[in-house]
Amino acid sequence: MPDKLTEIMAWKRREIAPLLRDVPDAELARLDAALPRPPSFAAALRRADGKLAVISEIKRRSPSAGDIKAGASSLDQARRYQAAGADALSILTDEHFFGGTLEDLRGVTAAFAAAPPALPCLRKDFMVHPLQVLEARAAGASAILIIVRALTDDEITALFSAARAAGLDALFEIHTEPEIARAVAHGAGIIGVNNRDLANFTTDLALSERLIPRFPRDLIAVSESGISTGADAARARAAGAHAVLVGEALMRATDPAALIGELRRA
Repeated sequence: MPDKLTEIMAWKRREIAPLLRDVPDAELARLDAALPRPPSFAAALRRADGKLAVISEIKRRSPSAGDIKAGASSLDQARRYQAAGADALSILTDEHFFGGTLEDLRGVTAAFAAAPPALPCLRKDFMVHPLQVLEARAAGASAILIIVRALTDDEITALFSAARAAGLDALFEIHTEPEIARAVAHGAGIIGVNNRDLANFTTDLALSERLIPRFPRDLIAVSESGISTGADAARARAAGAHAVLVGEALMRATDPAALIGELRRA
């Protein structure tokens, strides 16, 4: 079976190649100083009441599910999540495979700034170069995604250094035990287990149950993908997750507030 993640990463590298230039950390630091401070993604995942935090995702389609909510307004969906009590947002900005754009992120963060309270937003994309970090910070993101299995150690170092210079958090996404060690070696403070294998898009919630207990105890643990009910969230919580990232189920939900409440009660 073809490796879908390899295909996606190859596409992403070709897509951004014409735009690439050196982006020194000093430039990112200047940008950070010039822009309003976005809300903290990491802080949102450690709820004061100890309950499970919910990262609500805006995702119109995916290679595994096809169309989920084609043509959905990112701002309308963000407002629904905001009203429903989501702790943070994950906004897909990859257009080719997921139907998102950087403008989705920019529009949502601008609207939140104009009409608080703002939710921290993760730029959910296939990050390979500090230029994408600059774009994320300029668009109002609070965090970026670093997919450990898709990147070399040099690329991870460059992305994480850029994120810190820009004042952004980084969600290190892993799928295997050796990837935990790689993320920790790079200084990750937030690690998410993607229960979906991005090579073939099979999903196994038991992966979070196996891997999260192996995280260093001071890290923020996130369980991603395959979570659609309170029972699913309870399994992630029992494994030690501080937060769950939920996309498809919330995009399809007629009552996001009810589902978020169910997830949080886990």
